[in-house]
Amino acid sequence: MLIVTVGISPHARADDGVEKCPEGTEQFTEYRLYFGRNLGNVEVVSDAAWRAFLSDEITPRFGDGLTVVDAAGQWRDKTGVMVREKSKLVVILTGAEDSGFQHTDEIVRAYKEAFDQEAVLRTISSVCASF
Repeated sequence: MLIVTVGISPHARADDGVEKCPEGTEQFTEYRLYFGRNLGNVEVVSDAAWRAFLSDEITPRFGDGLTVVDAAGQWRDKTGVMVREKSKLVVILTGAEDSGFQHTDEIVRAYKEAFDQEAVLRTISSVCASF
């Protein structure tokens, strides 16, 4: 699993070392999960399989809300082959005292196991947001 942190450590509070948010916004931790849908050059995660995974694994852990975006990804696999595939990007905002890191870790493990995936990219950053 590849983890990229921007602005915070995955074990730090969202507001550690971050400048104060502008008035009218609050500090959140943003998780972005990038899910490829291929195994090699063959799509193994159908639309129905994705919807089931979202319903069974992601939504129960982040019931307050999230965003799913269709994406076109590419990356070089462990054999050096460039893989281009339909992908899903899931964006989740959590509060500073949340267990988002643990939950995203569980989701990544479940996806890799369910669909025999080599990797799921996860980025973590500290953001200011308003609703």
